[in-house]
Amino acid sequence: MPADARSPKKLRHNRTALTHKTGYALRHPGRVVPYLRRAGRDAWLRLKHPDHVGYYRAVMASDTQRNPEAAVGSRTHDRWLALGQMQFDYLVEHGLCPEHRMLDIGCGNLRGGWRFIDHLDTGNYYGIDISPDILMAGKKTLVERRLQEKLPHLTISGDLTLDFLPGDHFDVVHAHSVFSHSPLEVIDECLAHVGRVLTETGFFDFTFDRTEGTEHQVLREDFYYRTETLVALAQRHGLHARFMEDWEKRPHGQSKIRVSRSPLPGDC
Repeated sequence: MPADARSPKKLRHNRTALTHKTGYALRHPGRVVPYLRRAGRDAWLRLKHPDHVGYYRAVMASDTQRNPEAAVGSRTHDRWLALGQMQFDYLVEHGLCPEHRMLDIGCGNLRGGWRFIDHLDTGNYYGIDISPDILMAGKKTLVERRLQEKLPHLTISGDLTLDFLPGDHFDVVHAHSVFSHSPLEVIDECLAHVGRVLTETGFFDFTFDRTEGTEHQVLREDFYYRTETLVALAQRHGLHARFMEDWEKRPHGQSKIRVSRSPLPGDC
C-alpha cells in the first residue's frame, strides 16, 4: 500500500463524483475499457438479480470462472498469499488459540482460511460464503494444502442471520472484505444476529472500506462507510464496538472494527 493510501484527502474521495471519475480516467487510461466492460456486465446482472445476495453471487460466479484468487481481490498469487498471511498473523497476535472455535464469514477460496484451519484444533473452523463457485475453489485449496483431516466446515449461506448455527459457540468471528461489498441492510442483518453465536468473551472482527466524506458505492460492488456509522449500528444491537487502530499499520487498503457482547481489554 502506498504511504499516502490513507491520507485524509483520499479518505474523503467520493468515487461516484464526475470529477473523480474524470481524473482517474486521465491518470489510468488503460483501465477505462475494462471498467466500462465490468459496468456493463454488472448492469446486466443487476437486472437479472435485483436482490443484493443474488446479484453478488452472480458477480462471484463470473469472477471465479476467470480467476478464483482475483475473485477475492488478489491480483497475483503472491498477493493472495500475503493477504491471507496478514489476516492470520493479526488474529494470532490478538489471541486466536488452537482450541478456539472460529466462524469465517465470506471464507471464499480460503485465502486466510487454510491457515486458520491448520492452526485450529480439528473441527474448530466453520467457513460460510454466499457463492458456491468460490466455495468449490476453497475445497480445492483445502485439498492442495492437505488439510482434510482437520475436518473444516464449509457451508453455503443465503443471508447473514446465522440462524443455522448454535448460540454462544464461537470465540472468534471474522469477515474480511465482506462488508466492503455489502449494502448497509446486509451489515445490519449480520450485526443483529452475530451476538447470539458469539461467546461472552468472543469477538467479531470485520474489515470495511472507510471514508471520511460522503458514504457511497461503486457498481453495487464496493461500498464506503464512515467509521461512526458502523460503530453506531453495532451499538444499536447491544454490541460493544472499537476501531482497530493497529490494523491501520498493515499494508491493506481497508480498515477494521471489532465488536463483542461484553467489553474487551482495551475497550473504553
